[in-house]
Formats: sequence, C-alpha cells, structure tokens
Amino acid sequence: MKVRFYLAISCLAILLLVVSAAIPATAQAPPPTVVFMTDFGVVDDSVAICKGVMYGIAPNLRIVDITHQVTPFSIFDGARFLSGVTPYFSAGTVFVVVVDPGVGSTRKAVVVETKRGQYFVLPDNGLMTLVEKRDGIAGVREITNPDWMVGAKISSTFHGRDIFSPVGAHLARGDDWTKVGPEVKALVLLDLAPAQLDERGLHGKVIATDGPFGNLVTNIDGDQLLQLGYQRGEEISVKIGEREFKLPFVKTFSDVAIGKPLLYIDSRGRVGLAVNQASFSALYDVRPPQTVMVPRKGN
Repeated sequence: MKVRFYLAISCLAILLLVVSAAIPATAQAPPPTVVFMTDFGVVDDSVAICKGVMYGIAPNLRIVDITHQVTPFSIFDGARFLSGVTPYFSAGTVFVVVVDPGVGSTRKAVVVETKRGQYFVLPDNGLMTLVEKRDGIAGVREITNPDWMVGAKISSTFHGRDIFSPVGAHLARGDDWTKVGPEVKALVLLDLAPAQLDERGLHGKVIATDGPFGNLVTNIDGDQLLQLGYQRGEEISVKIGEREFKLPFVKTFSDVAIGKPLLYIDSRGRVGLAVNQASFSALYDVRPPQTVMVPRKGN
C-alpha cells in the first residue's frame, strides 16, 4: 500500500511540474507593441533605420506596420488611417506616426494619451484629429527630454529616427511617459467639416480613394444616406462636382456586373462609390477633393 501511495504521489508531482511548465508558454504576457505608420515609402532605408532604433532600446519589442505608403505629406490620410486602426488594438499600445511635412519647424513633437489608455508619439499637426473626436484625450506632453532621443545632434529632417522612434520604444518598454517633457494644453486639429443635411439632401465631399482599387471614399455616413429614405436595390442620383451619376445602391461589388458602377456603404460605415473590378476614380477621372450631393428621395 505504501509503495502504491508513494508512486501515486510521485506521478501527481510529475504531472504538476508538466502542467506548471506548460502554463507560461501559453499564458505569458504579450511583448510590448508599437504600431508604426509613415509616409516614408519602402524604396530606401528610412523605415528599417527607425525600427533598428526601436529594437536597440527594447529588443523584445513587437512592431506592427499600418502602412508606410501614406500619401506623402497628407496629414488627413494619416489621421484617417490612424483612426481606422486604433479600435483593434488594446489599451497600452503605443502608436508611432511620422507624417510630418513641418519637420524641423516650430511644430511640436508630442506624446498623447487617450481616454482608451493608448499612447501616440507623433508631430502635433492634426494627425490626432479623428482619434481625439472619437476616444477623447487624457493628456498631452511635448517631447523635450534629450535622454529619450537618439544622437548627439538631432537631425532637422529625420525626426522619425531621432525623436519619434526612440520615444515610442521607451514608452513601449514601460518608461514613465510623464518624464518625456512638459504638458501641452491643446492639440492642433484639422478643420474637417462634416456632411450637411438640408431640405435638398446631403452635401458632402469625396475625401480619398480606397487604396489601389480606386473606390471613392466620402465623408457621408451610411446612416445619413438611409435618413434620405433610400433602400438597397434602388437607383440613386449622385452629383460629384458638376457631373451627375445614376448609381444602384447595393450591398457589395458583385451585386452589379463587372465594369459597372455602384454606390455602397463601406467597411468603415461611409458612403462609397466604386466600379466592380475596376477603378471608379480612373474610369471617370475623379480625384479628391470633390463635392458630393445626394438628393432626398423623390427630389
């Protein structure tokens, strides 16, 4: 009996050791994360240099790229992509964004904490506009502490390497963000007028094209379109600039024949114009920004 008892105890101890060894492998905390976006492109070494700076400060860092193909100098496109991505990352995530046509000027370099508990390291030029509107701001600090930067002399044209990347890595590894510099009272915001509804209908803008596909992105919310009384399957008259288009309002691209135009509500909840398996922008020579008018049903 004693032999069986001790054998059972030994087996149980071995089982506990195996289980305890397996738990850290499956339940360990994820590595610190930086989500990175620039307008640098990928034809030179700029993105790799920035990542090298970050890894030098936080070797176990995980870097997730949004894109490095933001339209050069387009603060609005940067703000749009940033707003689209942030809901899918958890509190504590650090976003490093370098779309910076004012690099080397008097514009501030800042760290922003939102009320969702995410951190943003970027130039104070309007990139936070859409995120601030949706998530709210908990605090802003200007980056002035040289201990958080790289290099004996800061470049006047490559703050992505010398300021934003090292600060992002310091934050991701858990350094106290209040040490980065003094508080800033308010951020620079873009002046983005929303679509307007009046007795005639909806007045908005084509604000962008959808990546390589050439779909038109508008600032009209899908809910605003439905307020006009339209249902999917109906034809809608849409005026873009001075040109008028009659488009079927459908759920997805394949609801019309290949090469035919359509109006739909895109994955971000905005009204879009597209051509099935072609580019609306190229086919009809429409480039943002353009005015858009959708009349009330029956007008």
